[in-house]
Amino acid sequence: MNPLSFILSPLSFRYMRHLKAHRKLGRTTEHRMSMLRNLATSLINADKEYIVTTVAKAKELRPFVEKAITLARKAKGLSGDTAKVEEVHLRRQAARFFHAGNSTFKEASSRFRGKKGEAKEPIERTAGVKAVQRLFDELGTRYQTRNGGYTRIIRLGRRSGDNAELAVIELVDSARELAAKSA
Repeated sequence: MNPLSFILSPLSFRYMRHLKAHRKLGRTTEHRMSMLRNLATSLINADKEYIVTTVAKAKELRPFVEKAITLARKAKGLSGDTAKVEEVHLRRQAARFFHAGNSTFKEASSRFRGKKGEAKEPIERTAGVKAVQRLFDELGTRYQTRNGGYTRIIRLGRRSGDNAELAVIELVDSARELAAKSA
């Protein structure tokens, strides 16, 4: 028997991961997409423009967020008669990357809420809506001249509880980074 017969047998090829592009992260598809939306919302809304997570989650989050930022970049470069319509379309496409959570907004903003005669409290929009607004208002213009590469992953070491490898995923060209560069 040839010692290489096992390596060359057709059964050994079924373990190759052809066309399997993303990590499963030990979650179902719905849970994984929800987690990525939450991480993307946290990254876009973060004051310091970075979040700490595991390396595998950061590597999965990077293309997810960069696609949303690219949509915002495209919206800033629009011109012509249909620019406003196309921007709305791009906003709606980008909203898929975040939890919208506006199903109760209409009910919460009803004029019948609260007690009669009392002042109504202003309604807060959800974090996903704030993320889309920040994405198109601020980040789209910031990355107008950059063709991709909007995030950076920096490894931190291992977490003490479960020994998971941690990383920081951050938006490049942040105000903090530009201030440090100019100083």
